[in-house]
Amino acid sequence: MSSNPSMVKKWLDPEAKPFLEFRGVTKSFDGIPAVRDVNLAIYQNELFCLLGGSGSGKTTLLRILAGFESPTEGSVWIDGVDITNVPAYERPVNMMFQSYALFPHMSVFDNVAYGLKRDGLPKSEIAVRVSELLELVRLSAFANRKPDQLSGGQRQRVALARALAKRPKVLLLDEPLGALDKNLREDTQLELIKIQESLGMTFIVVTHDQEEAMTLATRIGVMDEGYLVQTDEPHTIYEYPNSAYVADFIGDINLFECVVTDNEAGELSLYASQLDTAIELDGPVTGAVNQTLWYAVRPEKMRLTRDPSDAVNALKGVVHEIAYLGDFSVYWVDLDCGPRVRVSRPNISRLDDFAEAWGEEVWITWDGSAGVVLSQ
Repeated sequence: MSSNPSMVKKWLDPEAKPFLEFRGVTKSFDGIPAVRDVNLAIYQNELFCLLGGSGSGKTTLLRILAGFESPTEGSVWIDGVDITNVPAYERPVNMMFQSYALFPHMSVFDNVAYGLKRDGLPKSEIAVRVSELLELVRLSAFANRKPDQLSGGQRQRVALARALAKRPKVLLLDEPLGALDKNLREDTQLELIKIQESLGMTFIVVTHDQEEAMTLATRIGVMDEGYLVQTDEPHTIYEYPNSAYVADFIGDINLFECVVTDNEAGELSLYASQLDTAIELDGPVTGAVNQTLWYAVRPEKMRLTRDPSDAVNALKGVVHEIAYLGDFSVYWVDLDCGPRVRVSRPNISRLDDFAEAWGEEVWITWDGSAGVVLSQ
């Protein structure tokens, strides 16, 4: 997660004024809604991520903000001004595309300077601004190279510098790192955070990559079928999803359908028919008797053991599959009661003589505070 210590969490202040707002925005194509009644407030200097799968509406929402699409209903505001009907070229925003769209026949310097030259800025001012930007993205030594002489990460930084050249109030980034390999993408994510923090500019990133959103964002807006289903800080979305969809979309999850029951003390409790057991929780269940709820628990919050004594929750099963992923291993365990559950464990020592093996009988245990109860 982006962790600029100077970033005040304005979204927690009811008196704070949003810098950018979507107010009841809906967009339909041939009568089919792509974005449905989105209300969203984004604050100055945020690095906000719109996260969702293909067709969730995230890119359409970004294009509405950029002025490439007009909302069917609702309005868009930046810095207290309604820009809903303002043409794209007059909006105080700029967009960086996934393809980078660099001019192959131009040098790095001229690519970055292109928009400034179109605006008629004096050559001396253009030279100063482009030099500052190339220094910011650590490409000063590459000013005279052509795009085909650069690596993918370098081309990405040229595109970023060009998008920043006109000093927009909001920078829009559509899957900006999607073309990079895994290691380069991770390095570039950290660079992007540093650049955003140093400029104090508002960035809005569209991505389908959950890890990327968790790394970059001050807050994440999760979209599904055109709806904005949850907006929160990354750790809140991960630890406290507000629905089974968000829990399943963000990271890995074990999800069990449950029913609310009465226990002997008259308090509500959960019974999971899939597991043929009651689930022990640290706190009381909120709901009505016989109501259907879902219980979600992350694989890393469960434990594998050969001795379940003193465990709050325990289920017996057999190890079906093991995936060694370097820093951690994933175990798929077939429970005696039927379901297959996923458990992950960090590989702390180089050799683990006590690691569970394929086909071994084991117990899965977890604490009462490990999971979250969901009503939708």
